[in-house]
Amino acid sequence: MTPLICLPGMMCDARLFGPQIEALSSRMPIMTFPLSQQNSVEALAADILNNAPPLFALAGLSMGGIVAMEIVRQAPERVLRLALLDTNPLAESPEVAARRGPQMAAVRKGRLWNVMRDEMKPKYLADGPRQGSILDLCMVMATDLGPDVFLRQSQALMDRSDQSETLSAYSGKALVLCGQEDGLCPVERHQLMHDLMPRSTFTIIDGAGHLPTLEQPNETTAALVRWLENT
Repeated sequence: MTPLICLPGMMCDARLFGPQIEALSSRMPIMTFPLSQQNSVEALAADILNNAPPLFALAGLSMGGIVAMEIVRQAPERVLRLALLDTNPLAESPEVAARRGPQMAAVRKGRLWNVMRDEMKPKYLADGPRQGSILDLCMVMATDLGPDVFLRQSQALMDRSDQSETLSAYSGKALVLCGQEDGLCPVERHQLMHDLMPRSTFTIIDGAGHLPTLEQPNETTAALVRWLENT
């Protein structure tokens, strides 16, 4: 079967896809790449393409989806299927860019934990019994990656390009998926991506916010299986 590449969101690693890797690893090769060593989306995408199989299915969540779209822009013929989860095809808005500057300054002063705990992670999740444990995992991932990765990723997100034309030109089988309660990348942004791609399906996950792979893993995995197996 075609290999599957999963790209995690900002300050996350392969653990973001832990339930999906466990469920799908017996069916197909699965690869993840850390988005940690470059400060531009273009360079991150190029690094992944240099290390990826010739052909693959590609799933990206949040920042991972942004990098996935750039991979499609650079090498559409290599991406047989594309899944975009809780992400954004547009360039960074001035309002969001303005918030990143103070966050980056705080991280340079040694306050990564505070920025992640107080400004970012509380916006990620829907209310639910597992919210605390998922937030704890998010903080562990962020701490393991560290402040230098935060700064590089922030710069990459600030400088990213609009990918609407990339999605309009993509002809592969696509999935657009988001949590119903995603406050960072709202449902209407995903409707736009669905409308742009001619062969896409659109799935909204109830009871999930920005991280449905962890909040509602069974429903998210089922949607990914449909995307991978349907012709």
